[in-house]
Amino acid sequence: MDALVRPVVDPTFAAGALAFLLGGIALGTASGLVPGLHANNFALLLAGFAPSVPADPLFVGVAMLGAGVVHSFLDIVPALALGVPDAATAVAALPGHRLVIAGRGREAVRLSAVGSGLAVALAVPLAVPITWLMVRWYPTLRAHLPLLLGGVVALLVLTESSRRAAVGGLVAFLASAALGFATLDADPAAPLSTGGVLAPLFAGLFGVPVLVDALGGDGVPPQADPRIAMDARDLGTSAGAGSLAGAVVGYVPGVSAAIAAVAAMPAVPRASADRGFVVATSGASTANTVFALFALVALGTPRTGVTVAIDRAGVPFALPILLVAAATAACFGFALVVLLGDPYLRIVGNADYTRLSLGVLGLLALLSYAFAGGFGVGVLLVAGALGLVPPRVGARRVHLMGVLIGPLIVW
Repeated sequence: MDALVRPVVDPTFAAGALAFLLGGIALGTASGLVPGLHANNFALLLAGFAPSVPADPLFVGVAMLGAGVVHSFLDIVPALALGVPDAATAVAALPGHRLVIAGRGREAVRLSAVGSGLAVALAVPLAVPITWLMVRWYPTLRAHLPLLLGGVVALLVLTESSRRAAVGGLVAFLASAALGFATLDADPAAPLSTGGVLAPLFAGLFGVPVLVDALGGDGVPPQADPRIAMDARDLGTSAGAGSLAGAVVGYVPGVSAAIAAVAAMPAVPRASADRGFVVATSGASTANTVFALFALVALGTPRTGVTVAIDRAGVPFALPILLVAAATAACFGFALVVLLGDPYLRIVGNADYTRLSLGVLGLLALLSYAFAGGFGVGVLLVAGALGLVPPRVGARRVHLMGVLIGPLIVW
């Protein structure tokens, strides 16, 4: 009888898992607060080092997942603080930037934290039914993937604010798709064996343009109190829409959390459009991070850089442990957004934007070289130039996801 008794908790295992989780949280905090960096970069580095780490591979997976979840909470902070336009051009700014210009940046930080937090809370009840449906629909989805992705592209173009923006968005999609065809199959020599072109591609398309736009910025204006001025019902509706959209696209190749946020926008109340956009975007990003894990376990197909790294590192699919790690990381992420968001806005807002942006651009160039050598630096420059185009024609930068969607449609 005694042989059947097993300890419910192994203190040594729990301590090891917690130590690796805290390490992942630290990496996710670093990547989340530096524009252009992503938890994917650190996750792939960990995947490369995993065979030489004298620890349970599950611990490495816990660190990777913790980094991804915390990053999805914190990446709103540099997005709000950098690239803030002049008040005269605020109408054409992103919703988050409009809130910052109006002195509501501290509120935007908390809206994002609530959106991401609710996404994790909703993940538990949504996980089983959505995974059950997606497992059954996946063969059909896979067979008609080009048609589905074509529909996504049409949705993005047709929901632009003007004909000029729609044409500009389509051109940006086609140009980024061409960049994807030219680079995704490349295997350049690089200092890091776990490198690749995805890091410079995404840093260029989505990180470099923000930093370039910030070069001549006036900084962050004084911010008012952090009170959330959004109806609780509208807040819940926006968070739920973003979370559900992020959950669904977690199973679809090439479709990002940013696209999920666009899909969720019709459900966001018009009276709170800017605030609802921040909530829905954050909810979609965090839900996508969590549900990509379910897609990996249920379908064996990684959908994000973090799950690609988990797959490469041979992490055991111990879903209960990984979910506890994700929930714990979410608690840290929520607290870190509130704790670090306000001082980040204040410090970055008072900093020399030119020096700050140039410093981060130099860091991205070094990382691009580490991941993909001189070829990676070239990709960073080309992608960065392309990333500047959509806002100049009034289009959303999300069209640049054509870098993945275009090749997936054809291949």
